Amino acid sequence: VTSMFLNTLTPKFYVALTGTSSLISGLILIFEWWYFRKYGTSFIEQVSVSHLRPLLGGVENNSSAGLFSSANGEVEQRPSVSECKVWRNPLNLFRGAEYSRYTWVTGKEPLTYYDMNLSAQDHQTFFTSDTQQLKPEDSVMQKAWRERNPQARIRAAYQAIELNHECAAAYVLLAEEEATTIIEAERLFKQALKFGTVTSPTGKDTNLLVYIKRRLAMCARKLGRIKEAVKMMRDLMKEFPLLGMLNIHENLLEALLELQAYADVQAVLAKYDDISLPKSATICYTSALLKARAVSDKFSPEAASRRGLSTAEMNAVEAIHRAVEFNPHVPKYLLEMKSLILPPEHILKRGDSEAVAYAFFHLQHWKRAEGALNLLHCTWEGTFRIIPYPLEKGHLFYPYPGCTETADRELLPSFHEVSVYPKKELPFFILFTAGLCSFTAMLAMLTHQFPDLMGVFVKAVSLNCTGRVNLCFSPCI
Repeated sequence: VTSMFLNTLTPKFYVALTGTSSLISGLILIFEWWYFRKYGTSFIEQVSVSHLRPLLGGVENNSSAGLFSSANGEVEQRPSVSECKVWRNPLNLFRGAEYSRYTWVTGKEPLTYYDMNLSAQDHQTFFTSDTQQLKPEDSVMQKAWRERNPQARIRAAYQAIELNHECAAAYVLLAEEEATTIIEAERLFKQALKFGTVTSPTGKDTNLLVYIKRRLAMCARKLGRIKEAVKMMRDLMKEFPLLGMLNIHENLLEALLELQAYADVQAVLAKYDDISLPKSATICYTSALLKARAVSDKFSPEAASRRGLSTAEMNAVEAIHRAVEFNPHVPKYLLEMKSLILPPEHILKRGDSEAVAYAFFHLQHWKRAEGALNLLHCTWEGTFRIIPYPLEKGHLFYPYPGCTETADRELLPSFHEVSVYPKKELPFFILFTAGLCSFTAMLAMLTHQFPDLMGVFVKAVSLNCTGRVNLCFSPCI
């Protein structure tokens, strides 16, 4: 029966069959590749794990998924997806005076809705009065921070000022979003400071006061009054020592680097680059810059390969390796191998968003240190030979959280190509569909070119398979 059926099929049938199979597998391959590029995983694999495995009774064993071995051999808890904490960018720009200007010139939105929504939550949480019952102007400002439309937020700020002309939070919003120059923003922040100090500086009023003083210091830094900015930042850190989580020291480090006060920079690092304190790209790369600066002006790769590295050069290279392991995305921006964009208002430590924010403000400091970028260029890729398998084992820091790429795609605008490390291997189903598509396309081409030969081949294979099946079942009959 099988041979009679095969004899009735023409070569056109085989061409149509293999061509259709190639087309379908090609469409699946294109969809799988698009899904992997956007979400970092295979669609088929995700559906299989999420829906088919429970139906088949499979249970995923997570008992050891959260553990990893640290550099000192101790077993610690691997950061989970929920622990990919997003931080406020200590050096975030002004929306009205800087981000909006970028939009006017390019027509592109530098901030994502997710990023702006996080800022709205910050403002709503920290800037509302600490009294049990909200004042009328506080209620208006609560809604103002949540408004998606910038003009609506500005109108709400003016409404709050009408209710109370001493509403400091309203002046903060106007300074951030309505002011089109840093000078104008500074003037509005000074008004906010004047009215903010009238209220009792406790609880959330303290948060508002610290925010205003910090932004005034940043205004002074942008307007070239750097020594004044440094003094304001130091005073702020002395006055509110418990607010270290705001990372004001990162503003101070950048301003001191602009003054080329490297001894003061080292003093700040000595306090904050401590093993018990959380790290950042600013801490690690500033430490590397100082050590590189001491040797980079006379560094030569050829001479170093002949005589070996001196102690100071070895310290600089190790500092660069440490910084690159913490955030491997930074060097390409510092070496201008990848284009910079405006930094987001929030960053993910060790992610591309943090790298953009760091390089945006610190590239000039690396360029100022003669030979520092050359030393970075010669040594940074050596970091990846030290880390045997970053997904499972770290060298000086814990392994990279799996949620880094997803969070960065939410924080960075769509026109920016997000840097991803470690590079993910292609899922099995993409490789499988690529092979299937190639194989069926080759069969379709051969069948079209040699129809008679392929017809004989198919019949021979089919008859051989039929004979084997009959042989297997003959003892049972």
